[in-house]
Amino acid sequence: MAAEIESLRSQLAAKEEVVSTLESDVVKLESNVSSLESNISSLESNITSLESNITSLESNITKLEYELTWLRKKLFGKMSERFINSDPDTRQLDIFGEQLSDNEREELERAAKQEQELITRTITVSKPRTPRKDVSFENLRVEETTIEPEGIDFEEYVCIGTEETNRLAYKPAEFYVKRTIRKKYALKSLSMELDVEQKVKPAIVIAPLPDSPIHKCMADTSLLTEIIIQKYLYHLPFHRQIARFGDLGVRISSSTVGDWFSQSCELLRPLYDHLRRRVLSTDYIQVDESTLPVIDNEKKRAVKGYLWVVRNPDNGEVFFHYDRGSRSEKTALVLLHGFNGAIQSDGYQVYKRFEALDGKLMLGCWAHARRKFDEALAENKKLATEALLQIQSLYAVEREADEMGATTEQRRELRRSKAYPILVTFEKWLYENYKALLPQSRTAKAISYTYSIFPKLSRYHLDGRYRIDNNLVENAIRPLAIGRKNYLFCGNSDAAIRAAMVYSLLGSCKAAGVNPTEWLEDVLSKIYSYSKERRNLEELLPHLWKK
Repeated sequence: MAAEIESLRSQLAAKEEVVSTLESDVVKLESNVSSLESNISSLESNITSLESNITSLESNITKLEYELTWLRKKLFGKMSERFINSDPDTRQLDIFGEQLSDNEREELERAAKQEQELITRTITVSKPRTPRKDVSFENLRVEETTIEPEGIDFEEYVCIGTEETNRLAYKPAEFYVKRTIRKKYALKSLSMELDVEQKVKPAIVIAPLPDSPIHKCMADTSLLTEIIIQKYLYHLPFHRQIARFGDLGVRISSSTVGDWFSQSCELLRPLYDHLRRRVLSTDYIQVDESTLPVIDNEKKRAVKGYLWVVRNPDNGEVFFHYDRGSRSEKTALVLLHGFNGAIQSDGYQVYKRFEALDGKLMLGCWAHARRKFDEALAENKKLATEALLQIQSLYAVEREADEMGATTEQRRELRRSKAYPILVTFEKWLYENYKALLPQSRTAKAISYTYSIFPKLSRYHLDGRYRIDNNLVENAIRPLAIGRKNYLFCGNSDAAIRAAMVYSLLGSCKAAGVNPTEWLEDVLSKIYSYSKERRNLEELLPHLWKK
């Protein structure tokens, strides 16, 4: 009996040991389960994070792809935003009330769909070849060469006519010495010192030396003119001009050329001041600004400066302004503080300050608004096309006025009857469509930009003299943009001011239809005598000089 009890106890102990082992395994398993649950939770968190990163990366890739497409278009695509040759009668949308009606919305969507098909379709048109224009030989010197036939006896032949062949030839520029010889005369006898009227005669007589624009300067006005014209009209930097002079056999140092140029600009400064006063004395101007790198002596590098340009749309006179390279609101206020009238500009924030000033009416530029919608075509073709349709309808009204040779009053009435209803429609279209777009999208930015300056954009209908856009003043800046690609920067602020002066005068020559080389050479030869005799320098400005 005792043996059985002992056996049972032994079995019980063994089972208890097994239970203990199992309990230990259960604890381990529970720990493993907890660890696995923690790992699963961590993996789920990582998956969520990775999905978020993938979404962000896909968004960035889409953005970069669009930016790459936009940059390729800027570099290689067409820069004109005008793609619709539309009839204004079919594009005009009359509207009354606060929102677009169903019929107007259907008409707009139908027209937008048609334009999308036109944009995506490639049309090849074979243009007839235009006949070549003959080269004009007017006002050119003719050198004649007569060629006789060889190997004949001229006593056996009689000349019955000639055949002429013209070729346009070129002779490189040349330097020459312009020598002025003044003869001296002396009295033959001292007894002749008194004339009939008993006036004393000078013992020695010599003709006065003609006035020189720069005192003791060996450069003639023709050379001074060539240096200025080559740099600021044909964009040839001084160092390239000096190299060309060397090829022609004349060695001139860069410091000498720089001195000649700076002294010539000092002579032209009063003329530039007259031009500035003339432009600002009008009642309608266009304003823009562009970059001009200038060397900062303290920083020892080129910094971004700005040249302001102000243009009179009525006659095209233009002047550039440099104020320490600043583009600030203070610079704009100082530049235009004395002006009263209409100021047309782009959407730069600085011009908002003028809205609150008396005597100034701010006008906007539709070309800038159109450009932003053109850039948004790849992102949202439907809305961008709808916007471009309405803007092109406004330009169609301007083309109609141009084609009929409308007076300013007729243009004003045409704008009131045809353009103003489109403006009303477009403003409501902008308000309705902005709410459904992401704020950072290009389409939303284009709508926001246009809507924020819409009062300025719509005021051009008030007067037939006002332009629909600021393109003409941007065209006046083009010589500056081309020039800085060649000479890269101005050496200091004084050089930037001189550049502004020359660009102003040459730009006004272009507007007046005056040959800038003839004008500048004539003015440099006269301006010293005009100043000495206190004559009106304004007579030398291109528009008055032409008369």
